[in-house]
Amino acid sequence: MALVDTKKMFEMAYNNGYAVGAFNVNNMEITQGIISAIAEEKAPLILQISKGARSYASMSYLRAIIDVAVAENPDIPIVMHLDHGDTFEICKQCVDDGFTSVMVDASKHPFEENIRITGEVVKYAHDHGVVVEAELGQLGGIEEDVVGVSHDEIAKHLTDPDQAVEFIEKTECDSLAVACGTSHGAYKFKTEPTLAFDVIQKISEKLPDFPLVMHGSSSVLKEFKDLINKYGGDMPDAMGVPESAISEAAKMAVCKINIDTDLRMALTAKIREVFVTKPGEFDPRKYLGPGREAIKKMVKHKLNILGCSGKAAECM
Repeated sequence: MALVDTKKMFEMAYNNGYAVGAFNVNNMEITQGIISAIAEEKAPLILQISKGARSYASMSYLRAIIDVAVAENPDIPIVMHLDHGDTFEICKQCVDDGFTSVMVDASKHPFEENIRITGEVVKYAHDHGVVVEAELGQLGGIEEDVVGVSHDEIAKHLTDPDQAVEFIEKTECDSLAVACGTSHGAYKFKTEPTLAFDVIQKISEKLPDFPLVMHGSSSVLKEFKDLINKYGGDMPDAMGVPESAISEAAKMAVCKINIDTDLRMALTAKIREVFVTKPGEFDPRKYLGPGREAIKKMVKHKLNILGCSGKAAECM
């Protein structure tokens, strides 16, 4: 099966009360770990590529890895998605490179400028059969080149439901990433957060059947934080989004939930463990392999939290 877009996935997710996992990829091992979990759980999949990933691995290598994953898993619908494209030029390049979905993130700009940039991307992408995710409101934290508001300011920058209606009508975007209290990175919060489910609910009431997206939704799993710290790391204050909140959002209008930090932590934790417990090891396969297996285990767990395990067939 060739790469697909998100239209059918989001329709099924919205109507049946689950969300599709969107996982960031940077290299072969991360991608293999994700794909192995997806294949076993028979879940739909969105593979995200960020500006940082393209800079690190180059688009040609990443595309080749994804092409193999698609060819080897014909029964799994897979989307190749641009994560946080902050200019028209970046989004255009990814449309031209064969992405089936792009995100234009002009949320740092004033409302009208966000509409203008997003609308420009939507027109080009739609003319080439590609769907567009946009963003309204601002998250906290830091992820690669994306710098959000301070943790103390998150509640002041939530998505306004009335603005969301106007934004979607004027841009004609296909999905919307909303600010509902989540945050990028591993150090998301000082205390356990409470997500603004009322924002999600109000938008869904005003825009029935319209798919929403949650960014900054890694949980910073204790299992991997403890391993990292046990084997020489220093992440004592790392805190993410509770999985109970993620599961609740997935039952609402949120059809796509982004996960990146948890992938990084799973890989790093296992590599650190091997380096400390087997200090003489120098074969990359002997530490990247366990890291890949940790990613697989973590992704399988996440798919059940999102509720999308076993949903691949209905998203084809």
